[in-house]
Amino acid sequence: MKQRWTRDEIDLWHRNLPWLVGCNFIPSTAINQIEMWSKETFDEQTIDRELGWASDLGFNVVRVYLHDIPWKEDAEGFKSRLDRFLSLAAKHDIRVFPVIFDDCWFEPVAGEQPVPRPGIHNSGWVRSPGRAAVTNEPCWVELELYVKDIAARFGNDPRIIAWDVYNEVANFFLPVAALPEAERTIAYHKVLEDRPAQAAQALKLLEHCFQWLREVGVAQPLTAPVYFDEPEVNEQLASFSDFISFHCYEPPAALRTMINRLRQHDRPMWCTEYLSRVENSLFETHLPIFKEHKIAAINWGLVDGKTQTKFAWSDQGGDNEPEKWFHDVLRKDGTPYSSEEVSFVRRFIGETPADT
Repeated sequence: MKQRWTRDEIDLWHRNLPWLVGCNFIPSTAINQIEMWSKETFDEQTIDRELGWASDLGFNVVRVYLHDIPWKEDAEGFKSRLDRFLSLAAKHDIRVFPVIFDDCWFEPVAGEQPVPRPGIHNSGWVRSPGRAAVTNEPCWVELELYVKDIAARFGNDPRIIAWDVYNEVANFFLPVAALPEAERTIAYHKVLEDRPAQAAQALKLLEHCFQWLREVGVAQPLTAPVYFDEPEVNEQLASFSDFISFHCYEPPAALRTMINRLRQHDRPMWCTEYLSRVENSLFETHLPIFKEHKIAAINWGLVDGKTQTKFAWSDQGGDNEPEKWFHDVLRKDGTPYSSEEVSFVRRFIGETPADT
């Protein structure tokens, strides 16, 4: 079985990469990962157009979430659609960074996906595989088949740059974020009560997923992101990962603090989520820091669409566009939310490459 990459191996791999800048990608016509990858709703035309816009910004990588339900329904079709997505990305000179499992937002349901709730951030995003499967280990037999099938097909594909094994493991709090304050407090405490047992299972599944990928022998490196101030969990995530990935929606000073703390692992670093304009996590403030350290910079969102992530996590809903967008860069017609911001991004990415 392939082992965790040595420090020398991962350093050499990273030195040979360009500075990576990109976004978390979902087409504007999909509310979640199931809608993105299902046969009836896979929107190749929109994906092609919006990846072209990403390339025009100077982006050379996209982080994209997979989901086990479309694979269960149609494994060969799912792999074919993933292959088509990879080809579209390659057409635009973009490498792909797939996410396998995810603990964020709502419980997944097969079939037709819900319509967006107006003004609510990620009102239809779903976990993979979800609470029922995470807490029921007999379900992991099928999850192992899913992971190994995808890995066997794409584990040596140069269009895939790396694998994100499990996004924000044990982050079960987001569905309560948009509730009214009184309801939110009650719901938050219920999540806290349920979290320990569920988190233990999620961490166990994460470890299994790393093992399954290494048993197949994927050629690309593996990671799982640090996102929350839980030292014991973060140490586990770092110990499994070939390179260190993290999320930072905080201002520049907090970003620098996080980078300094993660340096202890002595491995390349990627920031796989940032951009919270209301918290002063901006392209203008953060890209120079990432470039200084050759840290991959992957912001949340590209085109304002059915995920509605221009709204903040705690926004209460409604039809009015927020004065200051939370995430996302472009409107559905490709015009920028901020022309000045997009001009900065294009100019800054196009300047002298990051030091190696």
